[in-house]
Amino acid sequence: MSLTKEQKSEIITKHGKSENDSGRTEVQIALLTANINQLTPHFGTHTKDHHSRRGLLKMVGQRRRLLDYLAKKDIERYRAIIKELSIRR
Repeated sequence: MSLTKEQKSEIITKHGKSENDSGRTEVQIALLTANINQLTPHFGTHTKDHHSRRGLLKMVGQRRRLLDYLAKKDIERYRAIIKELSIRR
């Protein structure tokens, strides 16, 4: 259900400044998006899994707060990450 080490390190190197830059806002948003995208199909078959759904909603809320922070801090980085991850449709 969760991301493997290889997937995480790939996302971190893609969105961070270095391979150890996991604290950058874009990296955190990308990791949360990958977790959300991986967990979403689970609810198609397990409709009554409310415990995992709560975790999903917490991740969506955390991503929303990070996106709000990034939009307030640097609108160009916000637009770039939104476009790259195709969060808004």
